[in-house]
Formats: sequence, structure tokens, C-alpha cells
Amino acid sequence: MAANQERSTFRACFAVAEFRVLFGSQLLLVLGDTVKMLAFSVLVYARTGSPGLAALAYMIGFLPQVAGGMLLLSLADRWRPRALMVAGDLLRVGTCLVLGLADLPIGVMLALVFAAGVPTPLFSAARAAVLPDVLAGDAYVLGRAVFTTTSAGAQVAGLAVGGGLLAVTGPHRALLITAALSLGSAALSRFGLRDRPARAAHRAGAVRTTLRVNRELLSGRAVRGLLLAGWVPPMLSVGAEAVYVPYLTGEGSAWGAGVVLAAAAAGMGVGEFAVGRFAPPAARERLTLPLALLLGAPLLGFAARPGVAGAAALAALAAAGLAYNLGLQRRFLDAVPEAARGQAFGLQTSGLMTAQALGAAAVGGLAELVPAHLAIALSGCGVIAVVLALWGDLRGDLRGEPPGRVSPPYGPGGAGEGARPSPAEPAA
Repeated sequence: MAANQERSTFRACFAVAEFRVLFGSQLLLVLGDTVKMLAFSVLVYARTGSPGLAALAYMIGFLPQVAGGMLLLSLADRWRPRALMVAGDLLRVGTCLVLGLADLPIGVMLALVFAAGVPTPLFSAARAAVLPDVLAGDAYVLGRAVFTTTSAGAQVAGLAVGGGLLAVTGPHRALLITAALSLGSAALSRFGLRDRPARAAHRAGAVRTTLRVNRELLSGRAVRGLLLAGWVPPMLSVGAEAVYVPYLTGEGSAWGAGVVLAAAAAGMGVGEFAVGRFAPPAARERLTLPLALLLGAPLLGFAARPGVAGAAALAALAAAGLAYNLGLQRRFLDAVPEAARGQAFGLQTSGLMTAQALGAAAVGGLAELVPAHLAIALSGCGVIAVVLALWGDLRGDLRGEPPGRVSPPYGPGGAGEGARPSPAEPAA
């Protein structure tokens, strides 16, 4: 239990060589993806002059991930994780090279990016499942905090760097630079990580196994409650960010949208760092509920129609509440079978992305009916309501409940049919 865990430090995390490799690879990955999305959107807009197609180009890589999460995730445990991570990086390299060098019709380019997005949850799941092998105990939770903080900072940096690259080189060369960043990530993973065996092997088809194991993971009350606790509160909180642009544009501050979105990313990073650095394990879990409420409470302030500075402060404060997830991570790791860890983390990630997309659509639709500032405030009310509904899951009331049964080869007794747990790494 968290109360008995020895508290770790960020220094201890970075003392582990493989964690430094994962950190560097993740940094290059997020930077590259952010620049790619921006450059591809600009390229489509330059070719078509259509804001709608440009917006579609920006997000099209995310749309198919729900399909990968529903149909392919079992492969994250049936293939070697290092090979999967390298394959994901090389797929991004190939995609960016084709987009940057080939003069393809817009429809073909959109289809290419869409297709490349389908297996993305598989690669993300492999990366997430390796982290508990590299960092043990409380160091694992801090490692997750480092990844989240890094992703937030890299997104802000990627937007800034991407804008500069586009101004200097144009979208085609920016895409080639993204390919180089992805190639660097592949090299780091290939030569810096140990080649761990697959966690499970099975002769059944990947789609059938993925659907079965997803169903069995969700049938367990503890796992299902932790997944919902991680998915639903950010759904409306992050969804509200989709309305910052029309709200600030309507207030005559179109330039302020970037400021407010950057403030939200900064708030997320600061919140993760502060809770991870200064709160011991037991305190992190006690803070889960109040931090989840923080996701929604500041958004109520938008009812007063704040200006750019006030909106930035409220957005940063609300995003800081995303640190509530640190109190769930150890519980989730303990609740899922080790041999299905990759699929469980992939389900967690793909479900979160889907929930955020649905939340953005819901809050955006609400903004068609009421003024944008009221839509944001109402989304805050929604966050508070769902947090209260998930009270028990956020507090950890089911901590003592055994995880739901997952049938072989993933459950107990399945080792004889190919479940091959990775050897434990030394404690960080």
C-alpha cells in the first residue's frame, strides 16, 4: 500500500540509465509529433485554403486511435516492447518522409496520416508498460509525473519551435526535421533499452484477444472504477479548452487563445511536478479527490467573462488539477495482471484520448447553444458532478478488492500457455 512505500525522488529516477533513455525518447517523440501536426496542418491549408481541412489535418492522427485501442492492443503484450517502440518511431519517420518529399493529393496525405494513427495506441502501450519494469515502487509514480511534465513542456516548445521552423524552412522541410527527431528516438530506444521478452503469447487472433481482454479488464470493479476515474473528470475539463479559442476570439483577443492554452499546459506541468516532488505517496493518494475537484472549480470563474490574464490564470489552475492522476497510477498498476499490462495501459490511454475528444465535442456543441464563457463554466459544473459521482473510486475505497479475473493466457495459471512476465528490474 502507498502508506508503506518508501518515498523516491526525481534524482533516483534519473539515476536509472534506462529511464534516461525513455525520457530522451519521449522528449523527441512529443517534440516531433507536435511539429508534425502543425506542419501538416499548415501544408494542407497552403494547398487548399480551407480552414476546415487544415483543422482536420491537425487532429486526423488522433481520430483512428480508438480503433487501434479496441482491436489491436493485445499485440502490446504479444510482441517485444522494444521492437514495438522502434517500429512506432520508424513508422513516423516513413510517414513524415512521404509527406515531406512526395507530391501527393490532399486526400491521399490525409488517408496516410489516418492509417498511421491506427496502431499508435499499440506503440504507446508498449512504452507505458516498460516503465514499471525500469522503475520500481514510488519511483514509477514519479517517472509518470516526469513523462507528463515533459509532454506538457515539449508541446509548448514544439509549438514555438514548429512555428519558427515553418517561418524559416516551410512545412515540407519541417516535416523532414520531424522525421529526423523520430529517427533519433528510434536509435535511443534500440540501443539504450534492454530487449525484454513478450509478456504473453497466444494463438488466437489479435482482434479477438484484444476484445476479450478489454472486456475482462472492464468487468473487474476495481479496474473499471480506476479507468473511469482517469477518463471522465478530464473529459469535460480538457474539452473546455476547445472553447478557449472561440471565447477569446469573441472577446476580441484572438491572440490570447495561444496564451491561455500555453498557460494550461504550463499549469499541468507545474501541478505534476509539485505533487510528485513534494507530496509523499500516501499524501498523493489523499490528494486525489481534492485535485480532481480542482479540475472543474476554477472553470466556474469563466462565468464572469475574464480577460486574457484572468482566463490564463483560471486555465492554469484547472490544468494543475490533472495531477490527481498521480494518486491513481500505483493502484492501477497493482490492479491489472502483469501479463496484460501493455493492453491495460493502452486501454487507459486510448480511452482517455477518446473521452477528451468526446468532451471537446460536447462542450463545443454546448457553446453553440449558450455563450462560450458560460459553456466553459458549465463544463466546470460537469467536472465537479462526475468527480462526486466517482467519489469512492477516487478515494480508493476498493483498494482491498481483488482484481477482476482475466482468463488465460493473461490470468493466473496462464503462464503455461505463453504468459511470460518480464524479469524484474533492480529497484531504482
